[in-house]
Amino acid sequence: MSAVLGRKVVQMNRRAFLAAAPLAALTQGTLGAQSVPGGSHFVERRADFDAAAFQRAVDRPEATIRQVWHALAFHPQMFSNVKNALNGLQFGFGHPASSIAIAIAAHGPSSVYTYSDALWSKYRLGDAFGLKDAQGNAVSSNVYLKPSHLIDAAADPDDPNGPYQDTSIETLQRRGVVFLTCHTAVEEQARALVKGGYAPAGMQAPQVADDILTHLIPGAQVVPAMVATIAVLQSMHRYTYIAPAFA
Repeated sequence: MSAVLGRKVVQMNRRAFLAAAPLAALTQGTLGAQSVPGGSHFVERRADFDAAAFQRAVDRPEATIRQVWHALAFHPQMFSNVKNALNGLQFGFGHPASSIAIAIAAHGPSSVYTYSDALWSKYRLGDAFGLKDAQGNAVSSNVYLKPSHLIDAAADPDDPNGPYQDTSIETLQRRGVVFLTCHTAVEEQARALVKGGYAPAGMQAPQVADDILTHLIPGAQVVPAMVATIAVLQSMHRYTYIAPAFA
């Protein structure tokens, strides 16, 4: 299969597009309520950290280009920047899709990228954390998750409606992007949700945290603390650091 990029013909196939970890990681769902990713302590313990899953996700042997994108403030337009990085590396510099590893290190308000629709609705996350859409309305669901079209590895990268211009979380995951969830941020947000009256009556912060951690989007990787994880990615896994800046 091929697609036209300017005047060039770029050879592509489905394997090249789906260059991430196995697709099973995107479809297997999250762990059940009796197995809380990261555990139920306020500070995640080593025994509760799934180090093997983290290693598989971020340290793919074939990846020669590695980036960690630091997301703290809520700026979903960052996903467009990540898409541009993937396209520039793959089509401009000519790196095979399988050689590109990108991790999104979201914490603080940006943690919600990896929260399921059920969590957005149950805890009114848009209202709780002041998350607004372009019209200034509170975001009521994880509108960043689903692609707007079917995956087509033979698509023209220049097509504005094609997968190579899609910025949805699931499309980025299928292109190899790993979304990390900060355990510390979840614990802190759980307390804020209870204190602010956004949790259902009778729920305590530890219960809210466990609920969030067991209802993440498929493929999300829970890490102990994002600021610590960024250091590990840089020092031990050769990731370069990027902090997007928005006006």
